[in-house]
Amino acid sequence: MRTPDFPLVPRPVPVLLLVPLLALTLVSCSSPGPAGGAVADPPVVTPASVPPSIGDGHGTLEGSTEVAEPQLHLMTLDPQGRIGLLDLADGTTSDAGQVPDVSSTSTDGRYLFASSATGGALTVVDSGMWTWDHEDHFHYYRGGSRTVGTVEGLGEAVVTSGTSATGVYFPDSGEATVLDNDALAKGELGVRAEFSVEPYPGMLVPLSDLTLLTRPGVGGAAASVQAYDADGEPVEGATADCIDALGTITTSVGAVIGCDDGALLATLDGGDVAYERIPYPAGTDAARATEFRAREGRPTVAAVAGDQGVWLLDTRERSWQLVRTDVPLLQASAVDDREGHVVALAEDGRVLVLSADSGATLAATEPLLTETLKNPALLAGVELIADQHRVYLNAPAEQQLFEIDFADGARIARTFDTDTVPAHLAEVGR
Repeated sequence: MRTPDFPLVPRPVPVLLLVPLLALTLVSCSSPGPAGGAVADPPVVTPASVPPSIGDGHGTLEGSTEVAEPQLHLMTLDPQGRIGLLDLADGTTSDAGQVPDVSSTSTDGRYLFASSATGGALTVVDSGMWTWDHEDHFHYYRGGSRTVGTVEGLGEAVVTSGTSATGVYFPDSGEATVLDNDALAKGELGVRAEFSVEPYPGMLVPLSDLTLLTRPGVGGAAASVQAYDADGEPVEGATADCIDALGTITTSVGAVIGCDDGALLATLDGGDVAYERIPYPAGTDAARATEFRAREGRPTVAAVAGDQGVWLLDTRERSWQLVRTDVPLLQASAVDDREGHVVALAEDGRVLVLSADSGATLAATEPLLTETLKNPALLAGVELIADQHRVYLNAPAEQQLFEIDFADGARIARTFDTDTVPAHLAEVGR
């Protein structure tokens, strides 16, 4: 490690719970031939050893089975922490363990990341269902669910998933951890690096083997982004301004971070990070985007534009589009299919289907969250999830899960009654 030109503050490295679970069996498979701002002191970085990589091929865990189709499941978590796994192929349910005192969840399509604001811990649960993207084709796997381990922290964690790593940041303490995804696949919490900054609302964004860490400025808000290499060392010159950074998502193009004047897009150019600014259209009166949602891996993402409608960010074209609605929205997600569908959850509990091309509202359901809307605590855990063919929505107070065909007039394709309150929802197996 090079000697930094700023004083480091020594701190103990927290011991993470390592839970070796399974042996990895490799399977052969052919493959085809940045606005300004003052910046605070740099973070303290603690590099850590990384478990051996599973390689450039694809792996199947002992006890799992390769199958012909994606194993799509809905993962729910009730207020008592019980995890349910609903098989969307046949409607059967199974138990997937328990994580108590959960305040928020997220997923990368395989793992459920369950955070506890009061307990100050992030628990990683492997659904056992995943899709392996092998560039020109996919492999689908089905196995057993299990708890991988827990990252200890302070307050609620902000989790950002990447292709090779997962970023975990605790705003209340300024502690951040980069988890190695190859190790997660083996059932271990392998740590690439750890960072420590002054507590502030920031984020840690994996970008292949690099890590993007927001940096605080005057007033405590994020003011810039710095890239770090695989050893946790800052990459010289790989810094970009991003005032009041809020919201991030990774697309097929690169990593997006929301800034006060638009978006910062980080991509890789021959292994080096490149930053591009995508400013909002001149003269817009809509509120900025702070939370991005999209169908996994697509270049276009959506975000609520205050009470004006939906922001659409096309990371391939480097452009914004404002789709106005006649009702304020709670969430919005870009399907980014050939027809340009956008789905949104209106504040009256209806699911809307919008057109990115015309801006028109193509269809809408009846209100689906009448009782949940009366309970802010339950409403905070509602998720509107879009995949290639359907939209899924949890209605906690109603104890129901909805499957909606957005391409067929927002038709309710299936309704699943739940035995417990589905306070949190994630789709896995994709």
